[in-house]
Amino acid sequence: MLSAKSLFEEILDNDESYRLFCSIAASGESQGGWENARIAALVPADERALAPKIARHGADEDKHGRIFNALMKKRGLEPVEVPSDTDYTMLLERHGIGLAHDKLKGDQPLATQDIVTYLAHSRVTEQRASEQMDLLRRHFADHPDIGRAVRMIAADEDNHLAYCHEELLRFAYAGHGRAIQRTLRECALAEIRIYRDVSLAVMARMGRVLGWSRAKAAVLAAGIHAVYAYERAAGWRRMVTLKPSERRGALDGPATTAPEFA
Repeated sequence: MLSAKSLFEEILDNDESYRLFCSIAASGESQGGWENARIAALVPADERALAPKIARHGADEDKHGRIFNALMKKRGLEPVEVPSDTDYTMLLERHGIGLAHDKLKGDQPLATQDIVTYLAHSRVTEQRASEQMDLLRRHFADHPDIGRAVRMIAADEDNHLAYCHEELLRFAYAGHGRAIQRTLRECALAEIRIYRDVSLAVMARMGRVLGWSRAKAAVLAAGIHAVYAYERAAGWRRMVTLKPSERRGALDGPATTAPEFA
């Protein structure tokens, strides 16, 4: 019987599929770390109090990238080049989700609207990240090899999502509510499409590595399309709601350090 747990166990047990999974994850997290670090450096003067939280967000993402690389090193594996059709972070940027890298590479301070846009986009993508890590936490929190990493990253992603809710509500109360809702909706609809395409690309590559039958590959592809159909119809709405979080000040203070996996 196919399940999320059995599929990931299959990926985990094979060095090549595990290396591809960790390489994709490490690349995306490291890219997110760079983006947040640049945004923190370019925060406008009237929002400087937000800069340490954005920097903390970036430090967490960078830490996650190091964790995935450490997991590979522990098994004697080297990262592989991430195929372009599986590069979720790059595809998001190409489709206008997140601030343009050309802007982040410059020295011009961002506008307040840029920060609102960044937070709205982060709220959508962190919803996805939190849900994915929660799935892994439910099934692999006690796994001897990856359990500690899964628990740490899942907790961080929950904090990131809480921080996005808190800051977006603050901006909404300050008069940016309509812009936030418009940006959230546009981003959510684009993200679910990109997530579908990346999921199909990743599963196709995993299938070739693991020797899946055409029937198994077809069932998995159908499942991905079914998830997209649900998200396109109604599921995207979970990505655009805003509510006060029980985790107030989730990104106050310094980032935690990455554990050793030797």
